[in-house]
Amino acid sequence: MAEFASATVQRVQDALQGLGLGHEIVDLGLSARTAADAARAVGCRVEQICKSIVFRLGASNRPLLVVTSGANRVDEAKVGALIGEKLEKADADFVRATTGFAIGGVAPIGHTGPVVILIDESLLGFEEIWAAAGHPNMVFRLRPDDLVRMTGGRVAPVAR
Repeated sequence: MAEFASATVQRVQDALQGLGLGHEIVDLGLSARTAADAARAVGCRVEQICKSIVFRLGASNRPLLVVTSGANRVDEAKVGALIGEKLEKADADFVRATTGFAIGGVAPIGHTGPVVILIDESLLGFEEIWAAAGHPNMVFRLRPDDLVRMTGGRVAPVAR
């Protein structure tokens, strides 16, 4: 297994290794902060990129990670109704404090604290998808059912 200089990427690698599913982190060698950038870099459709968006839940102040297809926009009203709390925008400090990751590299696993997770049901239609691995230049390939299993996230219609 490779070791990474970035502590956040190493945390994701350790989580992946702990799952024992054989996923490997890929260094794209360039920034993939957007779904379109990531899709171009790995050679897939933008719909196959897992876009990670963190919200602050208004009543409980907990983090909510919505993992959606890179082509979709999150319907905040729909998600708020599913969760039963109003969604608030999460700033960079909140994202880092609650997940351990910077915006642009939020992985679906390896968080430093508990995170409520929703997974866009449209991701289940692909044979393979790509997710951030703790840094804007790093990703890993997985199957949609792996995403559900590794995160324990709830699959739901989250897109507009």
